[in-house]
This record gives sequence, C-alpha cells and structure tokens, in this order.
Amino acid sequence: MMNRTHMKRFTILKMALAGSASTGQNGQEESFTFKSVRIAAVVALYWFISITMVFLNNYLLDNKDLEAPLFVTFYQCLVTVGLCWVMQLLSTLCPWLIDFPVVKFDLKTSREVLPLSVVFTCMITFNNLCLKHVGVAFYTVGRSLTTVFNVLFTYFVLKQTTSFRSILCCGVILGGFWLGVDQEGLAGSLSLSGVFYGIVASACVSLNAIYTKKVMPAVEGNIWKLSFYNNINACVLFFPLILLFGEFSRLASFSHLTDLGFWGMMTIGGVFGFAIGYVTGLQIKFTSPLSHNVSGTAKACAQTVIAVAYYTSSKSLLWWTSNMMVLGGSSAYTWVRSLEMKDAPRKEPQDSAKEKLLQEEKENVSV
Repeated sequence: MMNRTHMKRFTILKMALAGSASTGQNGQEESFTFKSVRIAAVVALYWFISITMVFLNNYLLDNKDLEAPLFVTFYQCLVTVGLCWVMQLLSTLCPWLIDFPVVKFDLKTSREVLPLSVVFTCMITFNNLCLKHVGVAFYTVGRSLTTVFNVLFTYFVLKQTTSFRSILCCGVILGGFWLGVDQEGLAGSLSLSGVFYGIVASACVSLNAIYTKKVMPAVEGNIWKLSFYNNINACVLFFPLILLFGEFSRLASFSHLTDLGFWGMMTIGGVFGFAIGYVTGLQIKFTSPLSHNVSGTAKACAQTVIAVAYYTSSKSLLWWTSNMMVLGGSSAYTWVRSLEMKDAPRKEPQDSAKEKLLQEEKENVSV
C-alpha cells in the first residue's frame, strides 16, 4: 500500500515537471487550476531570479577597476555549462532526487541552435552594457521596447498585421520611453550609449523569445538541453570578442584577480545565469513569447521601484509617469491580445463555413 501511494505521488510529480495536466472526474477544472498555479509559480520564480540577477550584475559591472563586461558575461555562461555537467553527474548518482537529461555534445545540434545562440549572445551582452551605463533605476525604461519590437517583427517577419488597439498600446509604451529619456536628460544622468544599448537589447529579447520556440524541436523540447548548447555556443562566440576588445589585458592588470571574494561573486552570478536561462525558457514554454515579453516588462517596473527605494533616489513625478506609461501600455497590450485570441476561435468556424459555402457554389456552377 505504501509503495502504491509512493508511486502515485511520484507519477503526479513527474507529470507536473513534464508539464502534463492531471485528469479526473473534473478533468477540465483540474487542468485549468493546475495550469494556472503552475504558470503563476513559474512567473514568480522568473521575477525573483531575474531581479536578483540584475542587482548582482549591476554590482559586478559597476566595478571601476575592471572594465570587462564581456568577460563577466562570458564567465557566467561558462559557469552555466559547468553546472549542466554537474547536474548530469548528480542525476546519474541520485536519479530518485534529480532528473536531468544526459546530454552529449553533438555538432549538428549545436549548429541548429546557433541562430538562437547568436541572438542570445547579443541579448545578454547589450543587457549588461545597458545596465552598466544607465543603472538599475532607468533600466526599466531603457529596456521597455521589447513589446514594440515584437509587433514589428510579427509584421515584417511573419507578415501578420496588428490591430489598431495593439498599435495604440505600443504608442503608449513609446511615449513612456520618450518621456523617461527626456526626464533623465533633465536630471543630467542620461547616457545616450546606455539608451542605445537598451534599444538593441529590447530587440534581441524579442528575437530570443521567437527563436527559442523555433529551435526547441532540435533539443526535443528540453529546456536543459537548450541551455547546455546555447551557453556552449555563447562561450565560443564570446571568446574572440573578448580578445578583440582587449579585455584579457585588463583582466591581467586587475588588482583583485586573486581575490576569492571577487570570484565568489562572479560564480554566484553564473549560478543565477544558469537559473535565469532555465526559468526564461520555462516561462516561454508554459506561456508564450508575447507573454514572456510582457512579464519581463512588468517585472522591470517592479524592479525600478525596488532600485529607487534601495538607492534612496529622488525622482520627479514625470519620471514616475514614464514608468507607469510603460507598465500601463504593456498591460493594456496584453489585455487586447488576450481578447483577440479569444475571438479568434469564434471567427475560424465562421470563416470555414463561408469557405465551404463558396466551394459548394463553385461546384454547382461547374456542374
């Protein structure tokens, strides 16, 4: 009896980790509740890890003695690869405790993941460069155009039009971005290079969400495998960039190179880099690229409030208005898109009926 109960609990846990919905007499209700709780947990986990990592990266990048943002990012990717190997080993030794896929490096799979890795490398590089130049408080506005780029890429890449209401929401986000830049300029703390890095990072975040969905079949839909190949490719891509920008020579002359505290913080940053790669893919898998982008924007707004309170900064009413415009525009966009997605299934049967009727008319005419 105890073994049967244990097996039942293990099966439920395995279904939860695999993303399978439970079924029963109230199958639909249980499935909805299960999915809702799971999505809420995933989003909350993403927020916690992402916000903590932003503050940690800001601490590492704000080091005036070491101007090597690419190396910091490279090291985080390297730690992520190492953690993947450790997790594989622990999974082999303790399969009842840790479930991690056995991943053997395959060159073909690496090539298939490479397009995502290029976007991923650009995303984390420009994210860190933006964070380095604008700080945590303005990071929200500086990185607020992800939703706008998502709409642009949907139109130019997928050739899909967007409703007027969605475009209006994007206009509110753009207005908030412009107002935020203006207020930073008036305060004398505007960094044009930081704003540029933020715009490019926003575009890369949108592309990263799209390409993640695209390359998932190459890794059999497994997020751990995707993280493994993605970070290996990123390490290879970062190495020549670090050489090109002369960061190895700066590292060699760094006074705290042998400081265990410095490498400890760098390693912790890598651990969070491993975690953010997983929870980002998890959020995209259980929601959608669009929902992930909006969640990231809303998380960034909460992050701004924490940053201003932590650093005891004084901001103007218009500065806060810009943040609220970004959050409000993103929230409104999510609401509009959800309404449009609900209306889509109703329109499809009508369109199918019309097509069937036209087809019958054509057949009658031909007869």
